[in-house]
Amino acid sequence: MSEVRSSTVKLIGAFAAIYIIWGSTYLAIRYAIHTMPSLLMASTRFLLAGSALYLWSKWKGAPRGSVKGWRQAGTLGALLFLCGNGGVVLAERSVPSGLTAVLVATVPLWVALLEWLMPGGRRPSMPVAAGILLGLAGVTLLISRDSVRTAGTVDPIAASILIFSSIAWCVGSLYARGTKISESPWQASGMQMLCGGVLLLIASILTGEIRDFSPSRLSLQSVLALLYLTVLGSIVAFTAYSWLIKKTTPSKLSTYAYVNPAVAVVLGWAIGGEPLTSRMIFSMFVIVVAVILTTLPRSAAG
Repeated sequence: MSEVRSSTVKLIGAFAAIYIIWGSTYLAIRYAIHTMPSLLMASTRFLLAGSALYLWSKWKGAPRGSVKGWRQAGTLGALLFLCGNGGVVLAERSVPSGLTAVLVATVPLWVALLEWLMPGGRRPSMPVAAGILLGLAGVTLLISRDSVRTAGTVDPIAASILIFSSIAWCVGSLYARGTKISESPWQASGMQMLCGGVLLLIASILTGEIRDFSPSRLSLQSVLALLYLTVLGSIVAFTAYSWLIKKTTPSKLSTYAYVNPAVAVVLGWAIGGEPLTSRMIFSMFVIVVAVILTTLPRSAAG
């Protein structure tokens, strides 16, 4: 009985981490990149968090990562962190944090599409197909020219980057289901973050961010936001996500995609002073309904 209770508490805690903490990271990213280059900030975040997790796992007795494990970690680092998170931090230079979270919430739509298109994939049920079409309609409404002209906040190019990053995150999550980087979830997360951090650093160098950056420009707000992203957003929440991939069903795990936007939008409006129009609210509602449809259990979705 105590083991069941302990497992339930862990599940609740892990879901709370990816629901609330990840929802708040979008606003934290906005503050962090205010005085720090986007890719360099992301690289610093994941190198610090990855080093801490890897060293912790070694202290707990985890063996050195295998060649195969590092190769898989490199693939996931490229998909989840370079393409996934890298796209988010770049887009947030022109897209409000709340709307960023909404566009990232389209991940389950791409999961449903990719699972259908993969070899041996099943045709989506009617509710799932309706959810995909509804979600695409919501995204189109959110980033349409009229919406941009009315709200003055949604950059179609940045929105396209976010959609690409969402697809990359989706592919990475699907790939992660069949990997076994390490027996230790701490070490597995750390290895992925280290690989992603190195790739983001290379991208930062190639784009000239480091050359144009001076540490003297850093504000206290950006530093505190970076620490929040490193400790809570990466070490706590991503480790919880990696653990949940192995412990729960994809449909349950993907529910974070329609909780994060609500948290992000409220925080962005209440704390960050971000605009919130009726058109944005309607678009976000359409996308969230679409995500719910695509994440219904098979039995419920027919």
